[in-house]
Amino acid sequence: MATSKDYRLGEYTFPRGWFMIADAAELDTHKPLAVRFFGQDFALYRGRASGKVVLLDAYCPHMKTHLAAPNSTSYVVLDRGGSNVEGDDIRCPYHAWRFGPDGKCNEIPYHAGPVPAAACVKSWTVVESLGGVWVWHDPEGGAPDWQHPSLPQWDDPSWVRWKFDHLGVLNQHQQEVIDNIADYSHLGPIHGSTVQKYENELRGHTATQRQSGPHRTLVGPDGVSPTLDTNTTYHGPGVLISHLTGLFDSIMLIAHTPVDDGSIKVWHALMVKSPGRNAAVTKADEIAAREFQAAALAAFAQDFEVWSRKAPCLNGLFLPSDGPFMKVRLWYKQFYNPRAKTEELLEQCEGVYVPRGVAAYSDEPQAA
Repeated sequence: MATSKDYRLGEYTFPRGWFMIADAAELDTHKPLAVRFFGQDFALYRGRASGKVVLLDAYCPHMKTHLAAPNSTSYVVLDRGGSNVEGDDIRCPYHAWRFGPDGKCNEIPYHAGPVPAAACVKSWTVVESLGGVWVWHDPEGGAPDWQHPSLPQWDDPSWVRWKFDHLGVLNQHQQEVIDNIADYSHLGPIHGSTVQKYENELRGHTATQRQSGPHRTLVGPDGVSPTLDTNTTYHGPGVLISHLTGLFDSIMLIAHTPVDDGSIKVWHALMVKSPGRNAAVTKADEIAAREFQAAALAAFAQDFEVWSRKAPCLNGLFLPSDGPFMKVRLWYKQFYNPRAKTEELLEQCEGVYVPRGVAAYSDEPQAA
């Protein structure tokens, strides 16, 4: 299992950006959720009073008890209906210290004096959007550099919202997944695509792939694929959003978040504009959308199966007709280094790239 250091990505082990940490539906019971990302443990919960999602460092400063680990015996939990969430706060199941959404302890029930200033845990910037919970992670501790994942179609009644496919933990460094955005040459062999036009564009914190052509996995009921156009963009290092037109107008999301250095947790989802062109989604629309999401998942599974069994590509034998792998790897390094280095890295990689031997998706491309 290769690490960020093995890939020579930069100063930081884990990247800067927005990352998915949970399906929002997992928090509907108000029970806290123990999650692990970026090599550390967290307590995630939904406040009972406000309904807002809270993410705290996991361990109580008193005696290092996990605030969100499953507990079925403590009266702190039993007396609150099976959850140690109280209002918008959370109580430690060991000694009942209570922590607010800001991470500060606001009550020690058996202690008459003031609460020590050191009685606190870190509170993280989290947002609930698109049915997921997203955290801003930054080794420098800065504010978000770009907007959290969102889509105007999410609130459009003519679109069938997605339900997340939970793909679990992949024991592979996220660099191997990021490489896919530049991998023109795999589209035919693994997905059965007949690529007619293709290009990549790298700008700021986004890396985009545009391509057009029939597809053997995403096919209609008659087994035939119309021309599939995809406009796929990484918004930072862990959130991929792809707009697809062809069989249906749809939007795919793939999110992957580092768990430890060399492993990631992965989700997949797809929303579809009403196949019946209805102003509001019908039951038939929902059925068609779920079927198309399953087909999209089957296409993604073709990549996932290979990633789960490959060795780390630390020094690939890349060809000019493969795609702009090294440019994308340069782009990716910006998230593992201080912001002060971002401009220097982008100067080496920003632009539009077309692999040798394929038609550009748009006009005036730059050759890769």
